[in-house]
Amino acid sequence: MRCEETVRIDSDRIVALYSQMGQHAAERLMSKAIEDLAVQMVAVDVAIREGRQEAFGRAIDTLIPLATQVGMSKLVRIAQDLRAAVAAQDAVARDALLARLVRIGDRSLSEVWGIQDMSL
Repeated sequence: MRCEETVRIDSDRIVALYSQMGQHAAERLMSKAIEDLAVQMVAVDVAIREGRQEAFGRAIDTLIPLATQVGMSKLVRIAQDLRAAVAAQDAVARDALLARLVRIGDRSLSEVWGIQDMSL
């Protein structure tokens, strides 16, 4: 089964970052946030697969504000749902949400990179 979901980046959030920080500072922040998000998505995945609760908590608690900062509201919601599924020890929901987090996260990162490329 192939899952297709629309990924939308909150462009208002991106515009606000650029107007508040200026182009160069906003681009640096976006690049750093995107790199950090990619690292945290891998950390979440590994922590869940290895059953490391503390590592999962740290990674998800880092991922959510980063995704918020760069306008990835869908990724934030999925991460919050994943946190709840892990807390409830719901393995089926956890696995489905982890797959969704990776899928939407990858597509969101690609979209933000595309937005950044347009600004250069």
